[in-house]
Amino acid sequence: MKTATLALLFCLGSASAQEITSGQDIRVMTSGAFTAAYLEMVPRFERTTQYKIVTAYGASMGNAPDSIPMRLKRGEPVDVVILARPALDELVNQGQVVAESRVDLVRSSIGVAVRAGARKPDIGSADALKRTLLAAKSIAYSDSASGVYLSTEMFQRLGIASQIADRCKKIAGEPVGAVVSRGDAEIGFQQISEILPVPGIDYVGPLPPELQKVTVFSAGVATSSTHPDAARALIEFLASPAAIPAITKSGLEPVDRGGRAIPAR
Repeated sequence: MKTATLALLFCLGSASAQEITSGQDIRVMTSGAFTAAYLEMVPRFERTTQYKIVTAYGASMGNAPDSIPMRLKRGEPVDVVILARPALDELVNQGQVVAESRVDLVRSSIGVAVRAGARKPDIGSADALKRTLLAAKSIAYSDSASGVYLSTEMFQRLGIASQIADRCKKIAGEPVGAVVSRGDAEIGFQQISEILPVPGIDYVGPLPPELQKVTVFSAGVATSSTHPDAARALIEFLASPAAIPAITKSGLEPVDRGGRAIPAR
């Protein structure tokens, strides 16, 4: 039996045999940062459990109609939510996620992209990034965790918030990379795992270490879940060693149960 299957069966130990083979749906809401790894892992879970995963996508925060907080506010059915840990904690505080079900999955860093074939700017230090931003004709960032950090902290730390304000675009409802690939923004910022899958762009690199903002993305069981044991089993699988190859390939860092990065082997 393959290692991934063994890990999955171990993770499913808390679910009853009837639940494991029920063939019913588990509804998941996930933010973009975890999507690439998630999409690789879900088919393995479905094959082993006979569950069908039904997925909705949205930002961890913000007021866009498809953001996870707005989906929950509308009462959309859900069993598992996967989003930035601060946003998940807020959902726990609101009584929408079971507190003891929280599991940290990955650490996610912010990266930079330009249109495919464009000159890659210097972002190797804070000073270099500042010069790049001041020279850019247009700058795009997401309306979720990475964009909130850029617009409320990083630009102010660089002392250029007012100088670039009229050139900044907050993007909702689509990847920042898609905007950059169309030529609607010269440079774009988003979680690295959300940049890498987008065609038509070149990944420049991560933010310089002195400016980097690492976000932990976590999962939890919705208090409204109709399949809480199966939901917990899915979360356990996504946090298991079987998920590490998919996580690292997508540009994320796997974490232990304390939210600390697991060193690469």
